[in-house]
Amino acid sequence: MAIKTNVEKGILYGIGVGTGDAELISLKAVRIINECDVIILPTETKENCHAYNIAKEAVRNIDDKEIICKKFLMTKDERLLEESHRQIADDIEEYLNEDKKVGFLTIGDPSIYSTFAYVQEILLSRGRRVENISGIPSFCAAAARLGISLSSGSDEIHIISANHDIIGTSDYKGTRIYMKSGRKLDALISFLREEEKKRKLDIYVIANCGMENEKIWHGLTEEEIPTEYLTIVIVKA
Repeated sequence: MAIKTNVEKGILYGIGVGTGDAELISLKAVRIINECDVIILPTETKENCHAYNIAKEAVRNIDDKEIICKKFLMTKDERLLEESHRQIADDIEEYLNEDKKVGFLTIGDPSIYSTFAYVQEILLSRGRRVENISGIPSFCAAAARLGISLSSGSDEIHIISANHDIIGTSDYKGTRIYMKSGRKLDALISFLREEEKKRKLDIYVIANCGMENEKIWHGLTEEEIPTEYLTIVIVKA
């Protein structure tokens, strides 16, 4: 089957680059990045952007592109968030109006807890062309690194944001995957330790999956598990 090489302009791509190992970026993601006129990074500086640091290993000429950094606010103020997201969408739309191909890089997959989703929703509502380029989700990469299966047979898989209320999640059957755990890792660990007093759990913690500073823990030992932004906790009951 022939590989598509002509991509229409005036389109925004949400490009998932996986979790840290540049060899796991899809061929399609590499091709689309190469064909984009503008690359958007959800950060203040490209050097501090995980997605950029992953992509540059696979796309050697990425710095020849026009690279724009856009900081996303971290606040619970809904009004400020909406204003920030709308402004970023407005800025991106200016490039689309110039008939340019714009790539928005995101770690993991753009459909899972991604900042890209906010601008995607706004621009789609305006009738703009938006396409997702799938990347390997962090929890799939983590399971591969851990050498475990997330499910079998009729097992359920629950993907949970640890940034929000986790009370009641102990009732979920099957495998629980706590994402965005970094900032509230201590609270999550305490929650799981209390649950372990009632029943046996198989718990895995992986930070910075696929990166040089990757760390893995199996079980909640007395060893301190440092708070890392990119941390996933997998629980099998």
